[in-house]
Amino acid sequence: MDFLVANGAAILFYVFAAIAVVSALGVVAMRNPMYGAICLLTTFLAVAVLFLLRHAEFLAMVQIFVYGGGIMVLFLFVIMLINLHRLPEIRLFGRQSPLAGVLAVILTVFFGWFFLQTRFGPANPSPEKLVSFIDAQQQVQRLGNSQAVAWDLYTQHLLPFEIASIFLLIAMIGAVVLGRRL
Repeated sequence: MDFLVANGAAILFYVFAAIAVVSALGVVAMRNPMYGAICLLTTFLAVAVLFLLRHAEFLAMVQIFVYGGGIMVLFLFVIMLINLHRLPEIRLFGRQSPLAGVLAVILTVFFGWFFLQTRFGPANPSPEKLVSFIDAQQQVQRLGNSQAVAWDLYTQHLLPFEIASIFLLIAMIGAVVLGRRL
């Protein structure tokens, strides 16, 4: 029992990480787009739980509302617009299986090599960066995670935030125009 209490967060991490990986594989492996969309929603929710385990409540809520809600509605809208009964039956990967396998091995080796060659974190942090990091940590402790993210987003990064909102508005208007033509 002490093992579960001491390692509960680690066990939850591995369980939800496995759920995220398996459901992500289901997204690309499912033949039916509706089952793929359900696997994608499961992946989004598992990643939200992983954010919660790292005490990133704001990112978890964004993951649920934006991806689990908005993006999934968009995907389901597209799936409903296409007529699945009129699509011809196609073989999975067709004649591209050997090429896809070779490409997957090459990309795995490349990213593995890149990951092993990359040094993570600052090697020699400058005193200014260290002070700003400590200030940010104190702000998170004082305000809380969500308030600290909101404060930083609306003070230091307001322009990129507004530009992203304009892009989303343009995409939404484009989706409505395309939907009305069908």
